[in-house]
Amino acid sequence: MNGSLVANAALLAEIKAGMASAACDMALCVPAPYLAQCQAELAGTAIALGSQDVSAHAAGAYTGEVAVSMLQDFACRYAIVGHSERRAYHGETDEAVAQKALRAVQAGVTPIVCVGETLSEREAGQTDAVVGRQLQAVLDVLDAAQVSKIVVAYEPVWAIGTGKTATPQMAQDVHLALRAKLAEKNSAAAVEVKILYGGSMKPDNAVELLAMPDIDGGLIGGAALKAADFLAIAAAARQ
Repeated sequence: MNGSLVANAALLAEIKAGMASAACDMALCVPAPYLAQCQAELAGTAIALGSQDVSAHAAGAYTGEVAVSMLQDFACRYAIVGHSERRAYHGETDEAVAQKALRAVQAGVTPIVCVGETLSEREAGQTDAVVGRQLQAVLDVLDAAQVSKIVVAYEPVWAIGTGKTATPQMAQDVHLALRAKLAEKNSAAAVEVKILYGGSMKPDNAVELLAMPDIDGGLIGGAALKAADFLAIAAAARQ
């Protein structure tokens, strides 16, 4: 929950000015009130637009919700679902996240499905079980063909905003387990689906993390609020 009309314009101007030197697939998932501004700012660029959430409902008496059809009005290609903050602060269950992902896929919007464990779950050796359960809930509502139309993001909750980061090998191990879970539903999709790392990826650790075979990119948080940091991570992604 960051940004303002003035701050957004300045940030996007810097990103657009530097994106040629950091060529890779990029998407910006912004707060809903700024979708119109960011759509206009990104017009004619290769940067895709996305939202930070989407409703599981198509329309109706759901005050405050944002329908996928509304996102389509602003040419959104992506929608984050199941972010750890939505799970923790808004009580979103695995099943609710799955319904949001299904709604997005059915509308042709790519859901970025977030999964991740807390510190207590990691210390208890439950990481694979937790992220596997979270991803399985989504896979259960998708058919085999739809699985290829999602992006998965692993965000260890204990590494978000804390300055802590999973080692590249720790992250790789979880990404490999997630890819194996995808393969159980659709072996071809398991190869195609991008799995992003979302635990405090920064310019000084991006190269090592992105060098791992099953880490396809990053779900960038705080570092995305600084154009130089975001562009440095993007540059690392193409190495």
